[in-house]
Amino acid sequence: MLKIVLITGISGSGKSVALRLLEDSGYLCVDNLPVRFLHDFIATTREDGLERVAVAIDVRSPGDLEDLPAVITALRASGTEFRVIFLDANDHTLLQRYSESRRRHPLTDRLATGGKSPSLQECIDTERELLAPLREQEHVIDTSDLTPGQLRAWMRDLVQADRSSVVLTFESFAYKRGVPGDADLVFDVRCLPNPHYDRELRPLTGRDDAVAKWLAQFGSVETMIEDIAGFIRRWLPLYMQDTRNYLTVAVGCTGGQHRSVYVTEQLARRFSDHSPLLIRHRNQAPVEVP
Repeated sequence: MLKIVLITGISGSGKSVALRLLEDSGYLCVDNLPVRFLHDFIATTREDGLERVAVAIDVRSPGDLEDLPAVITALRASGTEFRVIFLDANDHTLLQRYSESRRRHPLTDRLATGGKSPSLQECIDTERELLAPLREQEHVIDTSDLTPGQLRAWMRDLVQADRSSVVLTFESFAYKRGVPGDADLVFDVRCLPNPHYDRELRPLTGRDDAVAKWLAQFGSVETMIEDIAGFIRRWLPLYMQDTRNYLTVAVGCTGGQHRSVYVTEQLARRFSDHSPLLIRHRNQAPVEVP
């Protein structure tokens, strides 16, 4: 059966990294495909017997971008397995990445008036407005504080996940870096005892046994985990009925190193019977779930 992955999102958010990962994973990849050719392209790939195809469409496709949500809906209605992954990043990160790469924003020429080029911020703001309907299509990955290696690992997890059920993701993060934009549910565990103030525990993470044992001794930690787990157990069936394909539960502490990591790992254990299940730690190396 033909599986299609559509990569879209804000320029500078990592679409090239994601597309190269899909190509390395055996997908036929086409970058910057005009929306009006999408139907014919998919029909051709189906006739050729291809099973995995990835397409990148964004603001570089002028004129008919506003038609893309309707095209996606029609393709899904026809039985095509169509997955949309929207890559995003905050403005500060985008401005920094453009400064480092010295590349021009793809909207620069289109927004120029009277021989005057728009600012990079104006281009980003316009792009967000143009892509807003697509952002609501399916799964968003906020790449603001991700390394290319982390993004590749997250993409690999997504394309390998079985779509027969909601992809449940537990994700830890650091509040000092901001709440991730891809979170559906956010829980704050900064009120819990902090291993950071123990010199021996400070360099470790919530995945280390010493930190786990230290946190487990506090009743408030166990109560917090059970309360969050109870909330998810109660409402997950309704999220699934809402034809949702992904649900990301983000758990945050100050530095994203101890408490949020431990709570995330414990929640994943409590939902280990859910498939597919993903674990992400924004401030650490990617985690693979057997």
